[in-house]
Amino acid sequence: MPITTAAGTKVSIGTTSPMTDATTYEADTWVAIANIQDVGEAGSEAEIVIGKYVDQTYARKLKGSRDNGTMELVVARDSSDAGYAALVAAEQSSAAYNFQVELNDKPATGASPKNSKFYFSAIVASRKNSFKGADDIVNTTFSLAISGAILEVAASAT
Repeated sequence: MPITTAAGTKVSIGTTSPMTDATTYEADTWVAIANIQDVGEAGSEAEIVIGKYVDQTYARKLKGSRDNGTMELVVARDSSDAGYAALVAAEQSSAAYNFQVELNDKPATGASPKNSKFYFSAIVASRKNSFKGADDIVNTTFSLAISGAILEVAASAT
């Protein structure tokens, strides 16, 4: 697929049911989150384990545990939006919730073009309001601490 912008990206929150593959994630009940200003970033990063030995000149480094990070999702504060309300409820819970990030990158042609989708489980670790100035929209930043793998389903023409 060619490069794309984040414009048109959709983020949805699902249930707390454990998922194992794209088919089970797709079947979850999704609530769209409105008024997203910044989706944030997420991705795999390995812990670097360092061994230093007195009989060796150089330190040895190995890959340790992998972590997909914490996505900082910034949305306009709108307590009447079902997605916003679901995020607030998730932040007040200790359970991990399913999330779906759908890009706006489907092919222009094909029998049934589909966008790329990313699925993952995360705890909503924090909810912080940003009030700023008179000409600023009140935002809430939700920290989605990703637990486990991020499953990517590539855009397709069918």
